[in-house]
Amino acid sequence: MTNWDVLLLYTGLIAGLLILAPLILFVLEKVFHRNMTSIWQIYRGWLIMIPPFLLFVFLGRVIFILGVFALSVFSFWEFSHATKLDSERWITRVVYLGILSVTILALIPNPGTDYFGGYGMFMALPVYVVGLIMLVPIIQNRYEGQLKMVALGVMGFMYFGWMFGHLGFLADSFYANHYVLFIVFAVQLADIAAYNFGKLFGRHKLRSNISPNKTLEGAIGALIVSLCLPWLFRPALPELGPLQLVLTGLIVGIGGQLGDLTISLIKRDLGIKDMGAVIPGHGGILDRIDSLIIATPLFFHMIRYFGFLYP
Repeated sequence: MTNWDVLLLYTGLIAGLLILAPLILFVLEKVFHRNMTSIWQIYRGWLIMIPPFLLFVFLGRVIFILGVFALSVFSFWEFSHATKLDSERWITRVVYLGILSVTILALIPNPGTDYFGGYGMFMALPVYVVGLIMLVPIIQNRYEGQLKMVALGVMGFMYFGWMFGHLGFLADSFYANHYVLFIVFAVQLADIAAYNFGKLFGRHKLRSNISPNKTLEGAIGALIVSLCLPWLFRPALPELGPLQLVLTGLIVGIGGQLGDLTISLIKRDLGIKDMGAVIPGHGGILDRIDSLIIATPLFFHMIRYFGFLYP
């Protein structure tokens, strides 16, 4: 399947789900008398988020990478505002500079090859950005409270700049649409599976102090669905063999939930429900991309290790 064929496949599949979902919600509400108010709100949020995402993919590599840049910047802004890191302006400026550097490296040609993406410098970038963050309090000759701010700055760059930035580098691969659309679609389906399995079968809390609404049964259900998805979409995952398909399922099922739990941990410590309120029913941008933060780099390095990033 070509990149164009894959884009049409996922567009049709997503459109079908968006048409089917309200019918299911209507039946649950009118026939089974379930309160679906919150689910309707989430559905309206999806109607807001999905069209821009597909448009960015449709417009090509450069626009998509710039879209990833915008999401990284906005996510870090939400994080820095929630944690009060934004009071340390120079540390936040260094992080924004690091995020911009990730974007530039994703856009430039890869030296000595016919492909795009400065992968080598991208891998080394955390050394430089972390060094610059550490340099800020030294130049300012300050130490009180700086350990916390430096740690938040390092985490902000690593999570929302470098780790999430792997999504932009996926767009540099020969099978860009295949990989980008699958990892985003699969992680979101795993989220939905965790929610539904938890509602239907949930009896045991997964991590009660970190995310009280998540259940062990929901996590297992999400993992089972995640392990099935690569096999269902095997025609859209070129060159991946049985081992890579199993690893992909584990990455989506475990990596996605770990990313979600990590952001939940931060929110619980801060005493907030959502990182923002940009998207109705979904909170902030960070609340929507959290499951991708760990799953995306794991998926990227898996396919690169096995030589599937380029033909």
